[in-house]
Amino acid sequence: MITGIKGIRFRRVAAVAVTSGALLTTGALTAAPAQAVTAPSIVAKGGYVMNNANSSTLFTKAADTKRSTGSTTKIMTAKVVLAQSNLNLDAKVTIKKIYSDYVVRNNASQAHLIVGDKVTVRQLLYGLMLPSGCDAAYALADKYGSGSTTSARVKSFIGKMNSAAKSLNLKNTHFDSFDGIGNGSNYSTPRDLTKIASSAMKNSTFRTIVKTKSYTAKTITKTGSTRTMNPWKNTNGLLSSYSGTIGVKTGSGPEAKYCLVFAATRNGKTVIGTVLASTSITQRETDAKKLLNYGFAKLG
Repeated sequence: MITGIKGIRFRRVAAVAVTSGALLTTGALTAAPAQAVTAPSIVAKGGYVMNNANSSTLFTKAADTKRSTGSTTKIMTAKVVLAQSNLNLDAKVTIKKIYSDYVVRNNASQAHLIVGDKVTVRQLLYGLMLPSGCDAAYALADKYGSGSTTSARVKSFIGKMNSAAKSLNLKNTHFDSFDGIGNGSNYSTPRDLTKIASSAMKNSTFRTIVKTKSYTAKTITKTGSTRTMNPWKNTNGLLSSYSGTIGVKTGSGPEAKYCLVFAATRNGKTVIGTVLASTSITQRETDAKKLLNYGFAKLG
């Protein structure tokens, strides 16, 4: 037995030790704070990623810098078409020589539509978004613009694209083409393009198209027979290389370099974003994968 002043002092020290031990034990049971996710480095000059559920920002790199967008412009082209009142996806459009001449003259990506063939609006949308057909874009702009001439209708359609951008409150986006082959005033930003894509993805037809890897159209020829087109392959490599990818569109060009608007869903969470002005097809996909991984890590 410990007695006297020394005993009291010992008991106090022991009590402190026990209390400290309890605190240490409690601390050990408390979960350590989650380690911060390190933001990735991407080669693309601009990038933006957001949580599609609530539009909260997950990553930015020059996200509001205006750049040429290449064929990612076609996201808005499709959005405008799909927003038409009383839209009939099975309505037929006759392919004009002017569409074919346009893609040849501009050495543009095309769906290889045949002059004189009757093609449905649905098929044109696939031709627009999978092989990035500028001929399909021209046909859609000609059909859904207003005016008595092709030129007037195309101008009207581009006006609708700009009106749609304005309705989304986009301050750094302007279109002067229906396909991204602009006249010096066709631009957007990673943030704005991501918002356009997020809005377009609310449409079920759009969602179905942009996640399709391959599509074979059957068109009607001048003589009334059926033509089976060569399959259109989706230019978005993420559909085959990144699990959960659901879209949306590639773009490229001398000024735009290599662009990609991308979206993926994992564990019920959707991350959507854009990279602009990357250095190659492979690099834009690598950039996008880094940003998707980062976005999902941030969402937990």
